[in-house]
Amino acid sequence: MPHERFQFTGSEGQQLAAALDTPDGAIHAYALFAHCFTCGKDVLAAKRIAVALAAKGIAVLRFDFTGLGSSEGDFANSTFSSNVADLVRAADHLRQTRKAPAILIGHSLGGAAILAAAEHIPDAKAVVTIAAPSDPAHVTSLFKDSVEDIRKLGTVEVSLAGRPFRIKREFLDDIAEHGLMAHVAKLHKALLIMHAPADDTVSIDNATKIFVTAKHPKSFVSLADSDHLLTGKRDAAYVADVIAAWAERYIDPVTTEAAADLGEAPRNVVVRETRNGKFQQTVTVGPHQMLADEPVAAGGEDSGAGPYDFVLAGLGACTSMTMRLYADRKSLPLERTTVTLMHSKIYAEDCAECETKAGMLDQIERVITMEGPLDAEQRKKLMEIADKCPVHRTLTSEIHIVTKAAD
Repeated sequence: MPHERFQFTGSEGQQLAAALDTPDGAIHAYALFAHCFTCGKDVLAAKRIAVALAAKGIAVLRFDFTGLGSSEGDFANSTFSSNVADLVRAADHLRQTRKAPAILIGHSLGGAAILAAAEHIPDAKAVVTIAAPSDPAHVTSLFKDSVEDIRKLGTVEVSLAGRPFRIKREFLDDIAEHGLMAHVAKLHKALLIMHAPADDTVSIDNATKIFVTAKHPKSFVSLADSDHLLTGKRDAAYVADVIAAWAERYIDPVTTEAAADLGEAPRNVVVRETRNGKFQQTVTVGPHQMLADEPVAAGGEDSGAGPYDFVLAGLGACTSMTMRLYADRKSLPLERTTVTLMHSKIYAEDCAECETKAGMLDQIERVITMEGPLDAEQRKKLMEIADKCPVHRTLTSEIHIVTKAAD
């Protein structure tokens, strides 16, 4: 599955490390995943679920919360509220660069954070919690022997999963203020609760409380024989299978009609490094995704079309489409159009029609083949129409390109 790593700006200005797992084919929906307390985006459960969902057409964004993994900042300065705010920023980033997440997924404390963040992510239609506590303060049970010292001293280093973490009094104060059930009661989104009956970290009573508080539509799936961290590979695969099947009922499917509607208005083209090889990029246009690369001779891996290939493809597609529209409108017997293009550099002095007379110029050769019983006059008219395609006009007119840094 294609896998991209990048950064986005968190709620406190830090750069947060993110990973986006995407399908090999069309993307049916985007999901946002929140990992468990102190875990990180690359914890086995998060990674396995994301990859499995991508295989089913759902792209998944997961990221390290402040001070964890490869994200900037000090974990000690993070709070439950800051995690919630960062989830909202992650959803904003997806909305701006791809498409807003339709599915929100949270594991353990990440599940509680997802429930709190959901009301601030209006595009999301479905929410999934996995082994989530009904109260964020439940996390204090992991360092209960240190709670009194934290309140007295202000900050104390505790050991969690064999690693040292500093916990501040502000963290305790923040989670104590969160009434999570109030968020659950007004969720207004489809909710799937997944929990293992024998979870000895977050008891299943938490799932019961969330389920009873939530309004319909709501569902519960028992993760029999699973542990809290879903360390079994089959458990993560099962979770992904259930999420994909359940969410299909609540998210808007990608249809031909919807795709046609999108085509009527300009769409953002998002190009992002995959960091696989020297030059490989993903090119995303609405629900469509392609790879861009350079040939092996230029230092790439030839895993996708090159930049100039995309320019030629745009001109060729626009040429053929424009000719088709005209032929259909005029009832011309045009059966098929084939456009073959090549880009090269020429000396300006060799171009009699060009205004520039010195140096080198870009030249695009376009050869058009028209099939069908067309007469000479019809062929001549169609060739004239080819030069009127919008991309042709753009390439032969003055172009103003505005470049600015992302916020």
